[in-house]
Amino acid sequence: MRLTEAFGLSDSQERFLVRAQQLLLLGLVGYGVITGWFSITVTACLALGITLLPAVLRREYGYTMDAGLVLWITLAVVLHTIGSLGLYELFQWYDEITHTVSAVVIAGLGYASFRAFELHSDEIDVPPKFRSVFIVVFVLAIGVFWEVLEFAFGGLVTVYGIDDIVTDFVFNAVGAVIMAVWGTGYVSELVGFFRSRLRSNSEG
Repeated sequence: MRLTEAFGLSDSQERFLVRAQQLLLLGLVGYGVITGWFSITVTACLALGITLLPAVLRREYGYTMDAGLVLWITLAVVLHTIGSLGLYELFQWYDEITHTVSAVVIAGLGYASFRAFELHSDEIDVPPKFRSVFIVVFVLAIGVFWEVLEFAFGGLVTVYGIDDIVTDFVFNAVGAVIMAVWGTGYVSELVGFFRSRLRSNSEG
């Protein structure tokens, strides 16, 4: 099952959308440099770097990630970067959407890693229901880590208060549940890649 099929777009269309979003991020990097807006420059640079990871995986390991998954990851980091321009303060719903989209990505990566370890080891046999619990707990744990980072780097990242943190956790959980209920099949190829890397490392 591929995320490309769920979007109803061709691989070329999805790659075009990814490239367009990467150009947007590059533009934000330039804007941040020109205006001296350090935080947006750093945020856009990090986001652009994340969008290039699938290309690195293809070059270094010969793994071609599902174009739909690449698009989803790119969308998540672009939404976050644009939100840093002030949309988080203007629209509460924007923050909720961004956290939900990001949580789906994080949940997918966490599930793929966990499932790869399970398949790799004969000693690990996890009931399907526990896998769903793991996805939610994993995303919430990452959320806690992120909030700690925001407080630690308060000079670079805007901290909006306790109410915002609670809202973030709610929609992080929503994204995790979406992945647990409907999304695990869309990261099956990623599970296979992680498993092949574990096998390669153990044999090497």
